[in-house]
Amino acid sequence: MVAGTKRSRGAIGMVTKILCVAEKPSIAKAVANHLGASVSVRNSAGPGWLKNYEFSFTFNQPWGISNVVMTSVAGHINSVDFDSRYRGWHSCQPSQLFEAPLVTYVENEKKSIAKNIETNARHARALFIWTDCDREGEHIGSEIRDIALKVNSHLDVKRARFSNTERAHVVQAARAPIPLDDKQANAVAARIELDLRIGASFTRWQTLSLKPMIEHLDEELGPISYGIAHLDKSTPLKADKTSGSCQFPTLGFVVDRYFRVKSFRPETFWRIQVWHNRDDKRVAFNWSRGHLFDRMVVTLLFERCINSGAARVSSLEKKPTSKWRPLPLTTVELQKMGSRFLRMDSQRVMKLAEELYQRGFLSYPRTETDQFSHDMDLRTIVAKQTSDNSWGGYAQTLLDGAYRQPRGGRNNDQAHPPIHPVNHPSDSDFRSVEERRVYEFVTRRFLACCSEDAKGESTIVSITWADELFTARGLRVIERNYLDVYPYDKWESTQELPQFTMGERFVPSEAKMTEGKTSPPGYLTEPELIALMDANGIGTDATMAEHIAKIKERRYVETRAPGGAAAVHLSDEEGEPPTRGGGRGRGRGRGGRGSAATGRTASRGGSGGNAIFIPTNLGVALIKGYERIEFAETMSLSKPHLRKEAIYQAADVPVQMEQQMRAICAGTTNRNEVVQISLEKYREVFIRSAQQVGVLKESLRRYVLGEGPPN
Repeated sequence: MVAGTKRSRGAIGMVTKILCVAEKPSIAKAVANHLGASVSVRNSAGPGWLKNYEFSFTFNQPWGISNVVMTSVAGHINSVDFDSRYRGWHSCQPSQLFEAPLVTYVENEKKSIAKNIETNARHARALFIWTDCDREGEHIGSEIRDIALKVNSHLDVKRARFSNTERAHVVQAARAPIPLDDKQANAVAARIELDLRIGASFTRWQTLSLKPMIEHLDEELGPISYGIAHLDKSTPLKADKTSGSCQFPTLGFVVDRYFRVKSFRPETFWRIQVWHNRDDKRVAFNWSRGHLFDRMVVTLLFERCINSGAARVSSLEKKPTSKWRPLPLTTVELQKMGSRFLRMDSQRVMKLAEELYQRGFLSYPRTETDQFSHDMDLRTIVAKQTSDNSWGGYAQTLLDGAYRQPRGGRNNDQAHPPIHPVNHPSDSDFRSVEERRVYEFVTRRFLACCSEDAKGESTIVSITWADELFTARGLRVIERNYLDVYPYDKWESTQELPQFTMGERFVPSEAKMTEGKTSPPGYLTEPELIALMDANGIGTDATMAEHIAKIKERRYVETRAPGGAAAVHLSDEEGEPPTRGGGRGRGRGRGGRGSAATGRTASRGGSGGNAIFIPTNLGVALIKGYERIEFAETMSLSKPHLRKEAIYQAADVPVQMEQQMRAICAGTTNRNEVVQISLEKYREVFIRSAQQVGVLKESLRRYVLGEGPPN
């Protein structure tokens, strides 16, 4: 028997002592109350939230009946920074930060948390970690383990695998511990180091090189950041575990869409529209060509139709159709749908979902999985919703026979199920109206997943008129099914078509040739931005909201109500800012349509009521400047190429950085290899940027100082 075990049994008889550590105080409290029949609470020296919950619990062998101390941390305990010789703004050349030595330490305000772990680990037999079951949780768990092993090297270290704090689930997790996954922890460590080195080097270089040009315009202007946490120039740069090289590509999406809108030139088009009246119904037939940009061609085709006389019914189809129920809910989908329908930004949605999870009402809200395991008892989850005044009746109909196994998507992170309700809170359990709305969305989504698809009947009538094809469509919704509980989807009956017969001929009641103009794209909304980030591998499901919040916090973008004035002042010349002398643009006619401050070019569509993202002058200047630097084809700080293709395998095949993090988790590569190869790519970009810093300065003069392009 090991020495640590002898001490623990000598101190409390023959009962084993187990130290449990959760990632958050709320999880520690919930787990303790579920596992302990009688729980006593002991305060610890340190912050007021730091509690030690003591109780007895019977684990599976080899631990058996044990005395348990349940405590917590509050996220990461350790911090990573450069050696003190490199922390000052002028302590070294920014390029040296790519290889400067790093130190890992516990900050002063967290030393009492670490001390509490040491005190309780000293006489324990085992350390049982209850951090979130994702990469970040594994890394925090490894920090807890390392602190505990310093004082008790014989500890048996395990972790709980859980996705919600419902009692039966917690008890099951306590009796089926698994090892910590060091590969996942190493993936996070790689990302932290990359974000620190890349963010610090570029931030320090950008700030020292560019800020003196513009700081007189804004006394509160902080560092020109490329992924560093705080904006106070008087303090050293530190790592930001949710930051790093994802922010410029995120900003790049906003700037790209902004200039697409501002440089848009409407084009005139023409189309043929046909109507026919029958049985007191007016049926609209749509031209299969949609529209054409050649007026003469459309005129000739229209005249051919008119001169040909009757049209002929060339196709007649009536068939059942369905609108599929939604897939189970992932983190990315929650952020997109929450931003679109709940009128909250994605960061707020995730914060509320996290709080609902910590209080046991929702499952873990950070998951890529969009398929429920067939061994999950989903009917029991449905049954917990039958008491709700709004959707309880619908939940009961599912239990009475309408229940269907949810559809399965293609993604399974092997860690957590899709987001779903765990328990049904009373109205008094909700801390805000917003929290209630997030819970309602998740619950309605879950119930919709467990429902039948909506059913309808589709009718399609096609006519041929002088070799031109026109089509009318009708939809009759027969069974709404999941739509009755999920108001976020719309599927309504359209015009009911009168009776037509195959091959019949008739002269349309009305036909005309009409003129229209193309519309500009909409400014970028948060759901669209999240979708772009997801498609391009920018950030993870757990960090996208933070990246968006950072570019707002750093004043690279602003959010406006749809149709609001733009932040960047553009002239009618090229979509570029006017000169101080009042209009020296070279007039190559690429497209700007008026002053952005007037709002004259606000999109007529695309935002759907969501706030739109408008880049600030500084945000535009940085992105446009980096776009004009002569990088290699796949190297750009403003496009997703570098973040997406920063790491190269031995065969020189580019893969996404996120895929490389997964490769570390799978054991097919290692932390050091990923870090070193990635840093070499970014170092190359850094050197090229420094060599062409004049391009960035010209961009600031043009977009921030309004000096315009040089003669």
